[in-house]
Amino acid sequence: MKSRVYFATLFALYQLCIAIGIAAMPVALVTRQAGFTLPIHRLLSNVGAAYEDAQASMS
Repeated sequence: MKSRVYFATLFALYQLCIAIGIAAMPVALVTRQAGFTLPIHRLLSNVGAAYEDAQASMS
């Protein structure tokens, strides 16, 4: 039961991170022009890796 809750939470967090990344795209483009990059890609890769690990352990 605990692993299902963890898996569902990771899934929701992953989807939320994708939505935040899409919403922050205009800001990211402006900051990139200014010479600064937003670390959204690192957040997505970390959450994605945790989600995939949880998915593998569920099977």
